[in-house]
Amino acid sequence: MSKLNVAVIGMNFGKEFVKLYQNHPDVDRIAICQRNEDGLRVSGEELGVPEDARFTDFGDVLAQDWIDAVHIITPPATHAEYTIRALSAGKHAASTVPMGLSVRELKDICELQKRTGLVYMMMETAVYTREFLYVKDLADSGRLGKIQFVRGSHMQDMGLEGWPEYWLGFPPFWYGTHAISPLIIVSGKRADYVVGHGSGTLSDDLASRYGSPYPVETVTIKLKDSDIVAEATRSLYETVRQYRESFDVYGTKMAYEWEQIADEGAALFEGGESARRVFAPDTDERLIDELKPFTKREIILNKDNVSFIQGAGHGGSHPHLVQEFVASIKEGRAPLLDAATSANITAAGILGHESALKGGERIYLPEF
Repeated sequence: MSKLNVAVIGMNFGKEFVKLYQNHPDVDRIAICQRNEDGLRVSGEELGVPEDARFTDFGDVLAQDWIDAVHIITPPATHAEYTIRALSAGKHAASTVPMGLSVRELKDICELQKRTGLVYMMMETAVYTREFLYVKDLADSGRLGKIQFVRGSHMQDMGLEGWPEYWLGFPPFWYGTHAISPLIIVSGKRADYVVGHGSGTLSDDLASRYGSPYPVETVTIKLKDSDIVAEATRSLYETVRQYRESFDVYGTKMAYEWEQIADEGAALFEGGESARRVFAPDTDERLIDELKPFTKREIILNKDNVSFIQGAGHGGSHPHLVQEFVASIKEGRAPLLDAATSANITAAGILGHESALKGGERIYLPEF
């Protein structure tokens, strides 16, 4: 297969990925799409994208025969629509999280992906961070022993200046994939059913926007064909906490707990009362040479981007996401976060929120 031509849709956070595709040896031309014409011009000049590869309308991107794949980095409500349009137009598709905002959207994407045979990948940063890859190696090598329990959390304040208004009042577990995905991937299982609970009271203004009354939600997830019940907690507003996007894994031989305060180091428990602080190593050795520099937190375009300020650069995950998306297309295989896996992770959050609204009702996930 010849080199790929990729379009990146959305230039707020999307700029960070353009440079990755530009440095990938299996990618030829890059297109960008941004609705604001002045913003598009500035982005194109900054990134060195020629004028004939700049678009303000997503439909015009899909009409280009030379574009093979699209990477969607737009507001959450558009992810499923744009993915479906891209697959229907014969383009491979990647989207930032979440995959969609309803189970129906997730089913539609999975069915379309199966029918077309094209690649779909949810670009979930949490399972490509240096911390996750370190723990996944411990699990795969057997050093953790049998996994007994997994727990994740994603706590942040999107009421801070810099976040778009559509996030205000957003249901916590509609955007729960950062907390849930590490639990699913490290265990190698799928979510079977969920039980959700809301905690606290959200202010009337925020609660009225999406009909979501809780500042904090916790979901327990029964893993299919497993004796493990996972736990995930998500907060978005009116709850004080330094940003934390974490997971803990407890095994029969070893356990790992995410750091409590940023940059203080995680805790590794090695049996009995033995414990020590650990810092996950860089992951550049897992990447092709051209993408190795991009695992570093400093190699970003906009250091004022709130996603980087709160997310600490997403743990060096971005080049891994691009490498996997491109490789899966070139090699004709499913990516790690394929449509069915991504739908299961996303649905666990969507249905966990629904369960919370129903007072903790058990809800089974559909097959995707």
